[in-house]
Amino acid sequence: MRLLLPLLLGTALAGCSMAPKYVRPDLPVPASWPTGDAYLQQSEAALPSVTYRDIFRDPRVQRLIDQALANNRDLRASVANIEAARAQYRIQRAELFPQVDTGATITRREIGRQAAGGNFAVGGTTYQATLGTSAFELDLFGRVRSLSDAALARYFGQEAAARAVRLTLTGDVASAWLTYAADQSLLKIAQDTAAAARRSVELTRARVSGGIAPRTDLRQAEQILATAEANIASQRTALAQDINALQLLVGAPIDPALLPASIEEAAGTVAELPAGLDSQVLLRRPDVVQAEYDLRAANAEIGAARAALFPRISLTGLFSFASTALSSLISSDALTKTATGNIAYPIFAGGAARAGVDQTRAQQQAALARYEGTIQTAFREVADALARRGTISDELAATERFAAAAQDTYQLSNARYRGGVEPFLTTLDAQRSLYAAQQQLVQTRLIRATNLVTLYRTLGGDSQLAVNAVGAVPAPALVGSSAPNPQ
Repeated sequence: MRLLLPLLLGTALAGCSMAPKYVRPDLPVPASWPTGDAYLQQSEAALPSVTYRDIFRDPRVQRLIDQALANNRDLRASVANIEAARAQYRIQRAELFPQVDTGATITRREIGRQAAGGNFAVGGTTYQATLGTSAFELDLFGRVRSLSDAALARYFGQEAAARAVRLTLTGDVASAWLTYAADQSLLKIAQDTAAAARRSVELTRARVSGGIAPRTDLRQAEQILATAEANIASQRTALAQDINALQLLVGAPIDPALLPASIEEAAGTVAELPAGLDSQVLLRRPDVVQAEYDLRAANAEIGAARAALFPRISLTGLFSFASTALSSLISSDALTKTATGNIAYPIFAGGAARAGVDQTRAQQQAALARYEGTIQTAFREVADALARRGTISDELAATERFAAAAQDTYQLSNARYRGGVEPFLTTLDAQRSLYAAQQQLVQTRLIRATNLVTLYRTLGGDSQLAVNAVGAVPAPALVGSSAPNPQ
């Protein structure tokens, strides 16, 4: 046991670190979101704890999201990356402890009479057992510990990357589901327009046959019908492609019962998120969390590079038992004890160690720039979404009024044409305007619904997605908490 004391002492001394103290940089964005005519005026509040079920309330889209979280291949790849980062951390952390090895050898020797120089042959069996440690570095300057801290930060960065994948996947499924709903509405509008155009063609053909209307009226009515029929074919293609997109996201065939019938039905199931939030909420976004862990890893690697400037001290210990009789192998007389200490320090390496410190410092500065750039990009994305949110309700209300007016104009023009008061061209223009207004109304409703999805995704505060990864450990809070060690 006396041989193990130097090893245990070395382990106890390996607690210092030459890494610079990590201080989170100040946010490179304003403390609050921009305000003005395009932005909603709301009191600032902390981000509530939400899940995607709080935002996407339709049970059908919830089932699709659940299936995507279980089956999506990109998500499976991100979970595998977490496992690889966890294993890499454990490999690096193992270097903090001695490696104990054991072995056993049985040697049988037989020497002939001539080789032995006598009348009798010589022979015998030797038994040997060893227990010892391989070369173990005393981490007096924290080099190995700094590398372990860096590996831990990389591991938690991968977990944050997986949360980013899950957040994006959830938003993509909701957006694809809403897009399918909008295309269903556009298909119905095209079908209704085609049905009205057919009735108009039949009526106009009868009026032409009776000599009441010119042939040009019939051709113009047929143009409206052909346009609507072409749009029907186009919308059927779009719906098939929407299902293909959903199947790719979900990773399985789509149950038709989970698909919405119209954008009017689907849009009303997407709930609001509070928009007046302090910009500190960006620190919860998974991509920002990942960028900060990358910065922490680069900071720890500076400590490892600094420690490399100092000597490396290693210890090796060995217990060896050797005996010609197996029964007396484990005895004090058969014991051999060996302890070896080694110190190594390069006298001349062409400045490589100093250059290593400079390299890690430069990498830390690059990581800091990426971290700040990630926050600025996140701020811009949220601000853009809020700008859209601040005006979309007014745009939707105006579009609804325009569509209602176009509907009334078409009905009045059609009645006046049938009564012989107005020319057919006026009715056709009114029908074209109504068709375009209905299509625009569908698109505006889709924009409003997807804007809510964008807010959910850019704010990045889904508490459920932070803990539901298969095989992943939740990332610790970035302020005032210690990181757990994955074992």
